[in-house]
Amino acid sequence: MTDDHSKSIHDDIAYMRGLADEGRHAPLLSGPVMVAAGVIFGLASLGQWAIVTDLLVVDPMAQLWLWLGAGGAFAIALTLLIRRQQTKPGFYSPGNKAVGAAWTAVGFGIFAMWVAFMAVGFSSGDWTLMRAMPIVVFAAYGSAWMVAGAMSGAGWMKGVALLAYGGAVLLGVFADSTWGYLVFAGLMVFVALLPGLALMRQEPSDVV
Repeated sequence: MTDDHSKSIHDDIAYMRGLADEGRHAPLLSGPVMVAAGVIFGLASLGQWAIVTDLLVVDPMAQLWLWLGAGGAFAIALTLLIRRQQTKPGFYSPGNKAVGAAWTAVGFGIFAMWVAFMAVGFSSGDWTLMRAMPIVVFAAYGSAWMVAGAMSGAGWMKGVALLAYGGAVLLGVFADSTWGYLVFAGLMVFVALLPGLALMRQEPSDVV
């Protein structure tokens, strides 16, 4: 084995070790995104509760515009936050890439289900399926948090995942009640807002 070949193998091993160290030590940077999701969609759910309980007397179609507005606001926030995250150490680490991919998949999946349920409603006049939308959201959140927990080794994230799964079941219980919107908003505090704040507190200035 030549010296050059030995050096190449040594460099490859050092590179792979560097990737492993980066993935282990780099903080997850999805905290601000989770906070934005918790605030925006939690407030949207409170707004819908106010509409369906006649606390706000508006056209029923205002519910559609409410959620479209929330989706648009989140899309803008997400774009700005990702640009900010790209300047932080560890953004391109394996852990952040995997967790980012998981949340991206969750976002597209939720949006696809929402559009599909809306299509059923407009085509049939039956909006019953929309009652299942909150269940879909929390089941998807649970899956993303499970990935985050597996990649980071943080047990509390797996706990958040289990809470989200339990929230999906709880929302099934309230699917036919206006209380469901309040339950949704409350759950967003515990599976998005508070965990997001916890992640933000764990972000160091540098990856060590």
